[in-house]
Amino acid sequence: MHPRETVDLALRMSAGGMGDREIAEFCRVSVGTVRRWRTGVRRAHDADRLTCPRCHERELDPSAYAHLLGLYLGDGHIVRCRKDVFQLSLFCGDAWPGLIEEAATVMSRVMPTSSVSRRQRSGCTEVKSYSKHWVCLFPQHGPGMKHQRAIALHDWQREIVAAHPGWFVRGLIHSDGYRGVNHVRRTLPGGVRCYSYPRYLFKNESADILALCGEALDLLGVAWRRNKRNEISVARREAVELLDVFVGPKY
Repeated sequence: MHPRETVDLALRMSAGGMGDREIAEFCRVSVGTVRRWRTGVRRAHDADRLTCPRCHERELDPSAYAHLLGLYLGDGHIVRCRKDVFQLSLFCGDAWPGLIEEAATVMSRVMPTSSVSRRQRSGCTEVKSYSKHWVCLFPQHGPGMKHQRAIALHDWQREIVAAHPGWFVRGLIHSDGYRGVNHVRRTLPGGVRCYSYPRYLFKNESADILALCGEALDLLGVAWRRNKRNEISVARREAVELLDVFVGPKY
């Protein structure tokens, strides 16, 4: 990094007609640096140094990150490739093309310097992106299945989720849950009664991830319960209506 005064001086000298080499010699910087200041174009390795919000000073989109964190914890994974590059993959059912588009969009918002691609799988689409820094943003990555190891958020992640719990829950439920209609049939003294009501379910084998979902629902003021060992249910009418504001059905 060079002082702002040096950059401004170099730009004034360039505007006055002085060549890049002369400016470089006067300011004691490289010709490439002067050229970058003048054109605003960074070399490839300069851009790579600004890739990661955790390692560098690039700003992170917090709502997009909370959303992507939910998608990753719900049904995503990271694998290590050659040259210390990591692949982040999200698997989205083909029945919900809107989810596929949303996953690709939020992935690019979190890591805009990396391209996002798609690969057709059996019954689903893999949305993926490559970067050396995905593991910086998702320190929960590790060997084995998520439910076979501890999953805990770092303090900086907790701050983001606390500020954007709706996006986090949206990612969790859209990746590993759903909004549906529960049909009930009961035999009463007066006859058979049938009724239906909407509800949300989030199913995950990791007790830690279920707990994170419950904490985020608490932040939203959404009533929930553990209806099974590995499942969270939101079924009260007012709770479903509130969660509809943040999540809604897959599409």
